[in-house]
Amino acid sequence: MPHFDPHYADKLRGSNGVADADSVLDLRGAARAAAEASLAELIERSRFGEAKAVAIRIAAPLPGAGETLFQPVGRALLEAKRKGHVTSLAPLPAGDGLGFYVRLAGRGAKA
Repeated sequence: MPHFDPHYADKLRGSNGVADADSVLDLRGAARAAAEASLAELIERSRFGEAKAVAIRIAAPLPGAGETLFQPVGRALLEAKRKGHVTSLAPLPAGDGLGFYVRLAGRGAKA
């Protein structure tokens, strides 16, 4: 994995964080199956409500612990974006830890 100077790494991260979100989905400590189910429920329920911003927090990787939730959660969010349920998606800023800042489309999103 390439090393980025902290200045440039911060430019790659999003500027909106937990404080800017309407709600927070905290998946830190959740098993993969439970995290995927929670995320799927969040996306499904968002289709019937107003558009909103959600911060999705995930745990940092532990040495030797294997895969984190970053890839499966990221894939699910990208698929939801392709379907029109997510309007924007960005990593959380460094100060908020690992995760994503997501804007859900809400009612009227494509199926």
